[in-house]
Amino acid sequence: MSETDGTWTLRHGSGIGRVCTVGDVVDVDLRKVRYFVVVAEELHFGRAAERLHITQPVLSRQIRALEQELRAQLFIRNRQTTELTDAGRQLLEDARPLLATAQALCRRVQQAAHGSSTFTVGFMPGITVTAAVRAFSARHPELSVRVMRTSWGDQVQGVHEGLLDVSFVRLPVDRRGLELRPLFQEPRVAVLPADHRLAGKESIVIGDLAPERLLQDPDAVPEWRDLPERSGGEGAGPWPSFATVEEKLEHVATSGGVLVLPLSTALYYSHTDVAHVPIDGIGPNEVCLAWSAGRRSPLLPEFADIAAAQH
Repeated sequence: MSETDGTWTLRHGSGIGRVCTVGDVVDVDLRKVRYFVVVAEELHFGRAAERLHITQPVLSRQIRALEQELRAQLFIRNRQTTELTDAGRQLLEDARPLLATAQALCRRVQQAAHGSSTFTVGFMPGITVTAAVRAFSARHPELSVRVMRTSWGDQVQGVHEGLLDVSFVRLPVDRRGLELRPLFQEPRVAVLPADHRLAGKESIVIGDLAPERLLQDPDAVPEWRDLPERSGGEGAGPWPSFATVEEKLEHVATSGGVLVLPLSTALYYSHTDVAHVPIDGIGPNEVCLAWSAGRRSPLLPEFADIAAAQH
């Protein structure tokens, strides 16, 4: 991949990535970068060494070697704490996509070496991909076209890691490293307990949910998050953590709280003890097709054209 004043290549077998910077060339060992990410996540060399199944002295030497290669201090360490420096925070931001790209590269090369001609499509619950997959398969009978269900938490992760060629995603997502093709929009609804005071109304406004406890990341519903009168669950203790939409719906039904979901998602998860009500005055949920910005396969925009034509 060309840069303004150099090149970037990966030699996955040796674990080396060559990064060309202004006036300098630095060979970076991707194994050390992986070690760095674990230390940055733990902020504790002992726990990081346990996760990596290596000794702490070995890990410390690897991090010092990485700092020497990059000519930058990555951590501030004392007897009580381990903290990232500004350089460390920058490396952490860039390291995860770099490692995902290396993993995806290795996976695609191995598939090609074994003659595996597959095309994998990710989809979110409530989004129907049948027509697009059938049309694409008819054009490319030589391909084995597969589908893989994703979730709110990993809808773009599979693209970065090379598990998915394309993925139907619901915004917002982190757009870095992605090409996005808008496909369609759909209204959002409030999901409430069936006996809730708002259940059965023809529609509500987002302000009606101000006193309610939102059982999802508030950043996913900025209209609710930014309500000046919001009290939703404050002082009610820690928010429960949920791995799936099914768990959230069970909590709505049994313990209260609300969700704001795209209409198709709410319909996909039928539950007799919850109700959904349209919300007036908030924007729709937008569905896009995502794929890796670094890939140049003509199959990617071709599938995107087919998917867009279906909507």
